[in-house]
Amino acid sequence: MSTPTLHIILFTVLASLFVSTCCDNQSREDVALFIFGDSINDAGTNNYINTTAGFRANFPPYGETFFRYPTGGFSDGRLIVDFIAEYANLPLIPPYLQIKDDEFMGGANFASAGAGALVDTYEGFVVDLKTQLKQLEQLEKKLRKEMGSEKTKRIIKEGVYLISIGTNDYTKPLLNPALFQSISMEDYVGMVIGNITSVLKGIYEVGGRKFAMIGVGQFGCAPSRRRLTRNGSCSGEANKIAQLHNVALTSILAKLETQLQGFEYTYFDFYTSLSERIQYPSKYGFKEAKSACCGSGPYRANSTCGGQRGVKEYSLCRHPEKYVFFDSGHPSERANRQFAQLMWNGSASVVRPRNLKELFKHEGT
Repeated sequence: MSTPTLHIILFTVLASLFVSTCCDNQSREDVALFIFGDSINDAGTNNYINTTAGFRANFPPYGETFFRYPTGGFSDGRLIVDFIAEYANLPLIPPYLQIKDDEFMGGANFASAGAGALVDTYEGFVVDLKTQLKQLEQLEKKLRKEMGSEKTKRIIKEGVYLISIGTNDYTKPLLNPALFQSISMEDYVGMVIGNITSVLKGIYEVGGRKFAMIGVGQFGCAPSRRRLTRNGSCSGEANKIAQLHNVALTSILAKLETQLQGFEYTYFDFYTSLSERIQYPSKYGFKEAKSACCGSGPYRANSTCGGQRGVKEYSLCRHPEKYVFFDSGHPSERANRQFAQLMWNGSASVVRPRNLKELFKHEGT
């Protein structure tokens, strides 16, 4: 038996166990979770495309904490979306590219590590956001053939569309200072938000009504950015553009709710939630917030975790649960659990205008 096949079997077994052991008997037959975005949400999409190890996490020590094998997710264990699936009484949602005919179970994950809202963000190495929308359209057509139009319409309408996108659109240009001499940060953010808006409207046209948006986090304080500053401080420029993005995103979400009948959303303030854990790690049960658990160099900020990305040598901490960041740019499973809990039933200070639990329960119009 090949390793990828074994991983699919293990994923399916774990998915079913996840539901049977964690969840109540409430029937959620027509509630599904559709996941879009980047490495924050990627459960293994990039295992199935022609890309490089820099955009994959399908090797140890990724996944070891919970799965005991690398699923392709960029963490030591579960991702935010894995916990959300648990809270919503759903199985672990598999990558869309992994799903075979007649295997639809609770949703699909289209997210691709490295993806951006702009098509040319790491073009050729990732599945960009607009292509992820096309995949949803393909899935909807396939479901109509398998389940019939009425049931498919209900699944699409009552489903929740969880999206994390934008960070990759900003990380690359920030390494090219000349870019922001020819275009303002505000205009560049406007291009990114324009593409996100187009995809949200595209999902709406397919039939989606419930949207869960994860804002861009305080990525200027990730280990990968700290190594680029003189004294290991946060990158002010990166954090500034993240904040500009989040202000623009919340504004467009509010507009869409008034413009599109039945459009509902929740916005998770990832920036503030991550910032709190970086500033006050012990308050949230962490011991280290500046350095990654896995990597090399100062702050373990070099993206060498697993030794498959051109450099074999890397170091790994003993206790990932004590770290906010597992690798140079991605949260640990413990941090992911905390973020998921905030998204699910947090207060309006971090998730608004409603939390995910309310969004899942609400009957669409």
